[in-house]
Amino acid sequence: MNIENEKRNNNFRDATLLILRLVVAAIFLFAAYAKLSFWSVAPAGIPEAMVNLTKFLSVVEPLGAAALIVGFLTRWAASGLAIIMIGAIVILRLTMQTNFFTAQTGTGLDYNFLILGSCIALIAFGAGRWSIDRWRNIR
Repeated sequence: MNIENEKRNNNFRDATLLILRLVVAAIFLFAAYAKLSFWSVAPAGIPEAMVNLTKFLSVVEPLGAAALIVGFLTRWAASGLAIIMIGAIVILRLTMQTNFFTAQTGTGLDYNFLILGSCIALIAFGAGRWSIDRWRNIR
C-alpha cells in the first residue's frame, strides 16, 4: 500500500515539475520575443545601457527557457533565470518605484516574485523524471 502511494506521489510530483518547467519557459520565451524589437530600433529616451541589457536578455532568456523545456541542466538554467528576475525586481523598484501588488494603475512586483518563486522551486526540486537531467543521471 505504501509503495503504491509513493509511486502515485512521485508521478504527481514529476507531472507538476514538468508543468512548472513548461509554464516558466513559456513566460521567458514570450518575454524574450517582446525584447527582439530592441535589435532594430530602440525606443527613444531609453539609456543605451538598458538597450544593451535588453538585447542580452533577448538571447539569454530563450536559452534558459529551452533548457527548462527539455529539462537540461535545469537547476543551472533556473538559477540563471532567477538572477534575471532578481535584477528585474531591483530595476523595477528602483527606477519605476513599482508597488508590490498589481493594480489598475499599473503592474506590480507580485508577478515577478511569482516567477522568482517558481525558479526557486525548480532549483530546489530539479527537473523531475521527464527530463534530460533524469536520463543523464540514470546512465
